[in-house]
Amino acid sequence: MLFSVKVNLNKNRALIVGYISAIIGALLFGSVSTVAKPIVYSINPLWLSCLVYLISGAAITPVVKRGKYSIRTKDYLLLIITSICGAAIAPAMFFLGLKLTSAINGSLLSNGEVIFSILLALTIFGEKLNRIGFIAMVLVLGGVIIVTTNLRFDSSLLNINAGNLFIVGATIFWGLDNNICRILTHRIDITKIIQLKSFIGGTILLCLTISAGISLSITLMEVPFILLLGVVGFAFSLYFFLQGLRMIGTTITLLILSLSSVFGMFLAALFLHERITTFQIIAVVIMLCGIYLIYRNDINDKSKIVRTGRS
Repeated sequence: MLFSVKVNLNKNRALIVGYISAIIGALLFGSVSTVAKPIVYSINPLWLSCLVYLISGAAITPVVKRGKYSIRTKDYLLLIITSICGAAIAPAMFFLGLKLTSAINGSLLSNGEVIFSILLALTIFGEKLNRIGFIAMVLVLGGVIIVTTNLRFDSSLLNINAGNLFIVGATIFWGLDNNICRILTHRIDITKIIQLKSFIGGTILLCLTISAGISLSITLMEVPFILLLGVVGFAFSLYFFLQGLRMIGTTITLLILSLSSVFGMFLAALFLHERITTFQIIAVVIMLCGIYLIYRNDINDKSKIVRTGRS
């Protein structure tokens, strides 16, 4: 009986840590749009993506756990695939798309990462949602739509243009990247994954940038924004995001990641002086209700499993 209670408490503690990690990751990732706004149009997308991920790899290196890593051959293959998808193709496509489409379209379409990640988790990687989980998913994604559109849809969103296609393509690659990373977190230390993924993706982008003859110059005013993007927006947001993936699964972590649009909204209001609307406040309430519903449902499910296993 005491053993069962202890296991139950440990499970619940792991879930709480997983949820907190996912929320912190969403907060840090939500800062990306605000930080990138001043420089996204002045730096080539390939070069910007390259700098961000090389800085991300360098930033995480001091905290990588020392020791011997027995990485299997197929894990190296997965690392290369996730690096190409999530640290090379996706960011380059996203920044390029952001230059070719409106801000509201880019914000809305970027949430495709959540949708594609969940669809891949459900259809390919075998994750499951019960009825309450589906209701919670609808609440969270509904809130995301309200936050990003304010229920005012730009008519150009319905047109097929290069910018929209690039951003949708980026979210597909990030969706695949998220699910592969979830597999790797159970085999390789998270900090090592981020380090290798960032350096591999950054190196690929650097080779492409040089091959394309793109200017490698940046101004002193752009340096702080690039450093913030690499260290805070990508390195540490990815660290907490992967912690969430390992502890609470792809589907739930991705739903919580939807909160990044909420955090981004408040950061934009604070630093870019953008106005928060009534619709956006309503959306925040809806999303928080969905997250709470997921949390309570997940806690109950894990508790049932523990009690059943020890009865």
